[in-house]
Amino acid sequence: MPNKRNDLGLTRALVLPDMMKPARLLLLTGSLLILSSCSKKQETGIPVGQFTSLTGAQATFGQSNDRGVQLAVEEINASGGVLGQPLRIITKDNQSKPGETSTVVRELITRNKVVALIGEVASGRSLEAAPIAQRSGIPMISPASTNEKVTEVGDHIFRVCFIDPFQGTVCAKFARNNLGATKAGILTDVSKDYSMGLTKSFREEFTKQGGVITGEQSYSGGDKDFNAQLTAIKADNPQVIFLPAYYTEAPLIIRQARQLGITAPFVGGDGWDSPELIEVGGPSVEGCYFSNHFSEQSTDPNVVAFVDACRKKYKADPDAMVALGYDSVRLLADAMKRAGTTDPAKVTAALAATKDFPGVTGKITLDAHRNPTKPAVMLQVKNGKFAYVETIAP
Repeated sequence: MPNKRNDLGLTRALVLPDMMKPARLLLLTGSLLILSSCSKKQETGIPVGQFTSLTGAQATFGQSNDRGVQLAVEEINASGGVLGQPLRIITKDNQSKPGETSTVVRELITRNKVVALIGEVASGRSLEAAPIAQRSGIPMISPASTNEKVTEVGDHIFRVCFIDPFQGTVCAKFARNNLGATKAGILTDVSKDYSMGLTKSFREEFTKQGGVITGEQSYSGGDKDFNAQLTAIKADNPQVIFLPAYYTEAPLIIRQARQLGITAPFVGGDGWDSPELIEVGGPSVEGCYFSNHFSEQSTDPNVVAFVDACRKKYKADPDAMVALGYDSVRLLADAMKRAGTTDPAKVTAALAATKDFPGVTGKITLDAHRNPTKPAVMLQVKNGKFAYVETIAP
């Protein structure tokens, strides 16, 4: 429609005749309906929140976990979804930072209205999120937080991984019985609940098995120089060194140990499980051992199918964090189906009743504290890869 210029040289639109107003109103109404329809389409499905560390210091943990979550959702939705609806994962990155987890979890619950939460890998960040989920009545499943305090927060908090007392015990028994060590040194990250929990259970079991702790040293996550602690450990002449560290420090520590002439094997927990252990540690980490939740070398048909699916989708073998993320979503979907609803309270009750769920990380039965009874595997760094050594039952 042409415009008319007024005396001041400004352009203004001519007033529409009354006869054209209904058409304009219909056009506007139709546009709003289309926008509304698009908005609703984008929000269909069962909203499930995932909070994890996609960036920051422990990014490989979060990225691996997310791969497992996304694969599980893809498979579940391709098979018809849950209760006739697709799962809709809403993922928030906590950047591996303390404090950020509580922010994103509150956002997932209050703004995104999620009916369940998946997260986190790190025990410290799960402990930050758990009270919020508990107060909100939202079930939360941690894929890999092994600190025993996590599920003690309340009856809405679950996990699919074994806990530190079991993992530390497995490492102690392996060091004592399989490696034949009678003397062990310990190097603990005092900034992480995970590391301190493993140290406690390892110390108790190793001495119970007749071993002697020759000395204990500590550091804080983010440290780069460990020579003072390693020099003290070397002076005690241990036959094995327990290192409950994350992959961010473990290879640096072991490299510095080898440079100091320490030849004793190191034994660690599932926090070692990352390609960076070998990429950074190189030949220094050869021959070292760690406990884990999963081995892609398993011949179990469920594991074989899962590994094949990961190779097809991601062109890479899955690590334990991928497997645990995968099991977390599948366990949640199974609970929703058993509950016959997505109501958080009823899903929580169904999760608590989980028995013999066929996970790729082992058959899962949740105990009274919402922790799984399941085996652990011991892996060895061998020829630049993680080689399966044995499975250790609870």
